[in-house]
Amino acid sequence: MAEASGVSGSGAWLERLFRLRENRTTVQTELVAGLTTFVTMAYIIFVNPLILGSLPDPTGATLSKAAVMTATCLTAGVMSLLMGLYSNYPIAVAAGMGLNAIVAYELVGQHRLTWAGAMGIIVVEGAVITLLVLGGIREAIMNSIPLNLKRAIGAGIGLFIAFIGLQQAGIVTFTPERLAMGDITRLPTVLAILSLIVTAYLVARGVKAGLLFGILGTTLAAIAANAMTGGNAGFPPGSAVLPTQVVALPRTDTIGRFDFSAFALMGIIPAALVAFSVMLSDFFDTIGTVVAIGEQAGYVGPEGTLPRARRVLLVDSVAAMMGGMTGSSSATSYIESAAGVAAGGRTGLTAAVVGLCFLLAKFVNPLAGVVPQQAVAPALIIVGVLMFGVAKEIPFERIEEGLPAFVTMVLMPFTTSITNGIAAGFLLYTAILLLLGRGREIRLPMYVADLGFLIYFLRPVIEVWLR
Repeated sequence: MAEASGVSGSGAWLERLFRLRENRTTVQTELVAGLTTFVTMAYIIFVNPLILGSLPDPTGATLSKAAVMTATCLTAGVMSLLMGLYSNYPIAVAAGMGLNAIVAYELVGQHRLTWAGAMGIIVVEGAVITLLVLGGIREAIMNSIPLNLKRAIGAGIGLFIAFIGLQQAGIVTFTPERLAMGDITRLPTVLAILSLIVTAYLVARGVKAGLLFGILGTTLAAIAANAMTGGNAGFPPGSAVLPTQVVALPRTDTIGRFDFSAFALMGIIPAALVAFSVMLSDFFDTIGTVVAIGEQAGYVGPEGTLPRARRVLLVDSVAAMMGGMTGSSSATSYIESAAGVAAGGRTGLTAAVVGLCFLLAKFVNPLAGVVPQQAVAPALIIVGVLMFGVAKEIPFERIEEGLPAFVTMVLMPFTTSITNGIAAGFLLYTAILLLLGRGREIRLPMYVADLGFLIYFLRPVIEVWLR
């Protein structure tokens, strides 16, 4: 029957596994979407080792960048495959940006934990979140979030990643003092702007692989520009240059390198508070990502619920633990998955393709480093714009709905933290409704989340009080 209907044996197997026709997609579309997502998020292969491998812990030990790269690819590969097979959603998983910075600069740099102790904190927070998922608590909290706040989360994340794209392109610069216009006369920035225009044209024409073509075309142009200028075109070191070595054997130094020494070094309560703050960031970054991608893919129901949400959240929680166990920091669902959704990805086959690409990247990682950030930036900007579109559904004229939504959206890019935006929006929404005498409209899990966010914001005061 499969052959008679024009579907090959392998195609029929994929159809049964991922229900492609039911989701109005094809194997080809899913492959393109998976490649698009992978190329858009492949930067983590090199950014994560830079963040985790550049700082010595109190013992003077540093993590091998090559080993962190292996751990990053292994965790992303295995967990993206699991996400695709178990949840059948086009959501890829990798080491979380922001979460890796917490591990490096807060756990190791500020709290003076060893790398093993810091990874132990990640294992603990991942285990706690997993228990919350199994108990249905994480899903209950996600379903208790008002629909307009969910929309604000998706729109805010869109602003956030568009802002990242503008920075990577060099169109804007961000310093501790101010935001400013970048030098748009630099060759890499000019190339990024031209790529943004061409990629937008492809997307506007309905080319499903438009984002991927934009990334690949810009990378080829960057390689040519670097060659013509003798390597002085201004692209980030190591990118836009064809590598002399294509295959590299993976290193496994960081795998299994974790312990729970933080609880002895810091004390049980302070260490638990640190783990709690990391857990909140992981917890709500994931919820925001899942809701935003589900909204974009058309899976979120009228009440703002996502079918099979528990499966997504369970894989994401296990990914956090695996990230700590492999030494790549907490892994989480990636908002860059929206690029694959924009390219037509609708099933777990997209995530499975991403997983296979990451597993292969362990061996051909020099090639992944060829893509400069200016080639990825236009895709991030366009995806951010597409995600922000959901903001039109928010009734801003109703201040009790509009103000918390607005604060949620703008704080994400302004504070470079998804969690800060969600936390402020939650607390503001609850405060306004309580003052209006409408506290009964807020579900119990929302109050629990509010309590957690109060602890999140007041943690520095609590830590001083406990000393």
